[in-house]
Amino acid sequence: MTQDTADALHTLAHEHLPAEIAARWIGLLRPGLALANATATDAEAEAATDADAQPGPRSVVGRLGGLPELPEDQEWPVWEGHGPLSFIASVDCALLPSDALDIALPKDGTLAFFYFDGQPDDGRAMVHPRDPDSWAGARVLYVPAGVPVTERAAPEGLRPYRHVPLTTWVETTAPYPWHPVVYGEFEPMPDDHPLWGEDFQEAMEDHPGCLHQIGGHASPDQDEVETEVAHGVLGGPPWNDPRIPEEALRWVLLAQFGSDDDAGMMWGDLGSLYWLIRPQDLAERRFDRAMFTWQCG
Repeated sequence: MTQDTADALHTLAHEHLPAEIAARWIGLLRPGLALANATATDAEAEAATDADAQPGPRSVVGRLGGLPELPEDQEWPVWEGHGPLSFIASVDCALLPSDALDIALPKDGTLAFFYFDGQPDDGRAMVHPRDPDSWAGARVLYVPAGVPVTERAAPEGLRPYRHVPLTTWVETTAPYPWHPVVYGEFEPMPDDHPLWGEDFQEAMEDHPGCLHQIGGHASPDQDEVETEVAHGVLGGPPWNDPRIPEEALRWVLLAQFGSDDDAGMMWGDLGSLYWLIRPQDLAERRFDRAMFTWQCG
């Protein structure tokens, strides 16, 4: 984990929580990989996210936008009846410090993320976990190392996003306050529980999250994304169904990509795209089973 980020979260916890609660909350922190524009200045990168751990020249591990490189036999992803998906981002797994993560990311190969952004139908169709018919509107493709690829032109009528090279570093990430993992650790949580304290909540709101990220705890724009996905895969039961938090704990963040001026990406009102996956599916490279959701403020 990036020491500066870990130290900041440890200090935050010890300043605003009783020692025993702080230690247990710190135990819920997880490593993630922050992604940011590799060509940004240190000041620009730090303004976008907590990037002061990576000063100076930055290695490129992936990109936002541009045109994807795909195998010859791989068709461009399409949501049947609606149109082609837009290429959002790709990362070269061999260049990622994945040993720092607590998820089984591939050691090599490329992950490419596609999403139906509404260009073909002027935004009429939406992709959401509560609508199984829309799940084909978001895809993750895994291209194993050594497979020949070529740059693929975008389908007619689809405007590619601007190409932004991405660099990465390890970040310490904290769970959303209402995440099931928090309730699982601290239940019961009455209204006067220290985690609901105003000072702690405000300090967490002020702590910078990652705009783009691989692994770790997601940075939701609304509520915990794992619960949204769990609700969808369970067929949309009432929100108080006890199966929902149980199912939410079976999903981990694969990647998130926020609205980005450099790439010309805007998801609603400064929102973010999220791909989640079950650990077993990740270990088996079943990226076709990844689930998608998106949020905006």
